[in-house]
Amino acid sequence: MAALAGTTPDTYPSNTALYQDPNLVESVDYARRYRRQELFDDGLPHRCAVAKTTIIAPHGGGIEPGTSELCLAVAGYHPATLAVPPGTGFTYDYWMFEGLRASDNRELHVTSTHCDDGVAVSLCAGALNVLALHGCTSSQAGLPDDAQAVLVGGRNAILKQHLLGEFAAAGLGAVDAVDLDSLNGDEPANIANRTLLGMGGHLELTGPLRSAMFGVNTRPQRKDTTTQVFWGFVAACRNALARLEAGQVVL
Repeated sequence: MAALAGTTPDTYPSNTALYQDPNLVESVDYARRYRRQELFDDGLPHRCAVAKTTIIAPHGGGIEPGTSELCLAVAGYHPATLAVPPGTGFTYDYWMFEGLRASDNRELHVTSTHCDDGVAVSLCAGALNVLALHGCTSSQAGLPDDAQAVLVGGRNAILKQHLLGEFAAAGLGAVDAVDLDSLNGDEPANIANRTLLGMGGHLELTGPLRSAMFGVNTRPQRKDTTTQVFWGFVAACRNALARLEAGQVVL
């Protein structure tokens, strides 16, 4: 979630500032996880496909619960085992920043326009597409407290339409975030839009939707208790990305 007017301002103005705080300990207070796919092409008969898309969760773990697990699954990895499920077909590069504390993880939130993690910047800058997963409250989205919805934003209009169509087909409540300035992720500086094309996808999932994705919605147990809602959402994201990539020819 981007910083919202009227909410508590971020404690840290950037990831770099957070990493440099001597009072924080990596792997105790926070973690960084990522995977960049190995690409190797040294033969004439075949060409190695170029990775086009990166999946990110800038506020994973206890900051915006559920987004870490979604990041892994949308990238093609089971959140519990990191194995590639049979029939997945392809995997994406991914990056996430996670709050590991038992409480007060909100203090570790760095708004997406201020994200300067070196790996995140590198992965996004080298990709045609980025899909960022975030969490918001229903009230921030202007919806009833129990609303299970995903707000679809970002600067890539084609990806947005694919996502809206796939969510609708999956029976998931989806809202075009174009009129929600604080949640639509359309700032050029948003890490999701710092791609080779200067545009990406930004998703904000309400708390009730994320809760419906897990049988036990705690950090230790989310990865082992994913529901059909979770996997339906993941499939919709992957279908939308596949449709987008099909029209992107890299010679």
